[in-house]
This record gives sequence, structure tokens and C-alpha cells, in this order.
Amino acid sequence: MTKVLVVAPPPPQAPDLVSDLVAQGFAVEGRCEGSDMVREAIRLSPDVLVLWEPHPGPALFENAQVLCTAAPMATLVFTADVHAEWMDRALDAGIDGWEVNGYGVERLRPLIQLTLSRWRRNLRAREERNSLQQRYEERRLVERAKGLLMSTRRIDEDEAFRLLRSASMHAKLRLGQVSRRVIDSARFAEGINRAGRLRMLSQRIVKLYALLVAGVEQASSRALLAHSRQQGEAIFAALEKCLSRPTFGDLIDASAAVWSQLRSMLDGPVNLQTLGRMHELGEELLQQAERLTAAVASAGLGAGMQVINVSGRQRMLAQRVAKQALIGSLLPQSSGDAAPATQAFEQGLSYLVELPLSTAAIRDDLARARAAWEQMLQGVAQAGQPAGQVALAGASEELLEIFDRLTGTYEHSMQLLTG
Repeated sequence: MTKVLVVAPPPPQAPDLVSDLVAQGFAVEGRCEGSDMVREAIRLSPDVLVLWEPHPGPALFENAQVLCTAAPMATLVFTADVHAEWMDRALDAGIDGWEVNGYGVERLRPLIQLTLSRWRRNLRAREERNSLQQRYEERRLVERAKGLLMSTRRIDEDEAFRLLRSASMHAKLRLGQVSRRVIDSARFAEGINRAGRLRMLSQRIVKLYALLVAGVEQASSRALLAHSRQQGEAIFAALEKCLSRPTFGDLIDASAAVWSQLRSMLDGPVNLQTLGRMHELGEELLQQAERLTAAVASAGLGAGMQVINVSGRQRMLAQRVAKQALIGSLLPQSSGDAAPATQAFEQGLSYLVELPLSTAAIRDDLARARAAWEQMLQGVAQAGQPAGQVALAGASEELLEIFDRLTGTYEHSMQLLTG
């Protein structure tokens, strides 16, 4: 038997729908007022709703729309309202039958059967439309993911599709799902890399300024300072594009506020007093950038984000070790201890060396990083002497170049992008 939920006031305010429906062979599951329609329809899950609403209002259509989305079911409304705009709203809300001044006991069965038939037809049409939209969206995602792989891995379209299909089979996911994962992972990976570069700049700028104060590598330090300033501006512009402002905007703004202060100090005279303030601002910017990077990394997909974060952090740690050693020699009263950053760098290097994700190029870069790190340690030991300061300047920039390249390699790795 067809199960019916009656939505109507009790007689004599409305016809005795319950008795009439039972007489026509329907199983009436219950009766409720219009205000309880959604709750009772979801609770009882009837085959069809039969409503008596002589003068419908917005509440009827809002409730019908909720049901159409949450628990679709056939809906027949008996009304006395002849306004055409309500008929349009009824169709938009998913109401299948709208009978104006057409109630009759003998008409209940054919009207309900017609309503059910129309509902099933509309349901099939919605399912077909949703399936078509899903296929279109999947194709769009696949094309976008292929484009990402082609640009980052420098492969042709066929190879990009082969990689996606292989990842899909391995993960037992639809091609569209894998493509979405690649797109989302690439976006988060870029965000981590960009925010990680901001961490690095917080230390590099102060290091370069300290070299100017020390009178070492003057020309190159000034050129690198100008380049770092440009990098900082570009990073904030890129973060606005690749990260959600509602999600990360407060963290971006906090970093930008400190960056603005640090940047403005580069236009002033170079002296020890300014170096002390630069050191303080560098520490504050590092703290804000660490918070931003950690938030992006935790929002990313899969353990691969951790690899990018660690590799990117090595850039900062190399700059920090050099900066702390220089600060310790130039400003003995400041907190210029390089030991914690030294230990953290060595732990990060060991982590990357032991990763199963490796290629010949990655292994070569890690070997170069180890050699440059040894030069860095020699510079730390002689940070109070010009030779040691020159060693710090050279080794820190070499390590930055190496880990910039490695972080980009990890960012674009298919194994990381597909989790």
C-alpha cells in the first residue's frame, strides 16, 4: 500500500483527508500541521505527502524546498489559491501536484498516482542531470590536474594522464577524485613553500644587514638585500592568490604588519643600534611566518605536506644559524645562540636523507647540502673573524639555493601531490 502523510488541520477546518484516503486504499501514516511537516515527513518517510493549504504562504514553499533537498518525496497540494506565481514557486520547491479547487474523494487515487509518476520522472531527470554535471566536473578537474602535472613535471599530455590513471588505480579512487586531490595538494604545497620562504626571509634579511654592519661582502649583501625585499613583496601577493583569505587572512595580515616594519628599516642608516631592532623584528616575523606555515601544512592533504615543510624550513634554519652567529659576535648582549638552530638543521637534514622519496638529483643535492653545511659550521666557529663571516655568507647562500631547489622538487613530486 502507498504510505501517505497528511498535512492539514483537523475537520471541520479541512476535509477529513485521513478517512477519505483510507477509504481509497491508502495507508495513512499520520497527520500533522504545516509547521511540523518537515520533522514528521523525515520521521515517517511516507511515499507521498498530501497537503491541504487553501491559502499558501512562503512557509509552505520553504518547507517543501527543505524536504526536496533533505528527503525528496512526492508532494500533492490541494489549494484554493489561483495565483500563477504560487504555481511557479510550487514547481521550484519540488511540489509535484498543485490542485486548485480540485478536491474530491473519487479523485484522490488518480491524483496521487499521477503525483507519484511525475515525482519518479522528475527524480530520474534530476539524477541524469546530476550525473551529467558530475561527469563534466570530473572532466574539468582532470584537465586542470593534467595541466598542473604537465607544467610542473615538464611532461606531455599523454604522460600526465597516465600518471593520473595510475594514481587512481593505486588509490582505488575515481579519476576525478584523484585529480581534485592533485589540485588541492598543489595549492597547499605552493602555500607552504611561499610561507616557508617568508620564514627564510625573516632571517636572511637580518643576516645580510649584519654582514653590512660587519663590513663584509658589502656589494653582494646590498644586492641580496634588495632582492630579498622584492621577494617578500612577491610572496605576499602570491599568498593572497593561493590561500583562502577567510581561512588564513588573519595570519597573512599579522605577518604583513611585521614585514612592513622590517622593510621600512632597510631605508635607514646601517649601524649596530638599527641591527638590534632588525634582529627583534626578524624574530617577530619568524614567529608569525611559522604560525602561518604550520596552519597551511596542517590544512594540507597527506604526509607529503610535512616533507615540503621540513625541506622549506631548512632554508630558514641555514639563514638563522648564520644570522645568530653574526649577531652573537656583533651584539654580545643579544640572544645570538646558534646551537638550537644548528641542531634543528641537522635533524631536518637526517630526515630528508632517510626519506624513501628519492631520485639521483635529490641525492646529489642532499650531498651538496652536507658539504655546504660543513663549511657553515667552520664559519660559525670563526664568526668573530672576517674569514668566518665570509664563510657564513657563502655557505648560507649556497644552502638556500640547494634547499630552494629541493623544496621545489618535493612540491612538484607526484607522490606528494597524490598523498
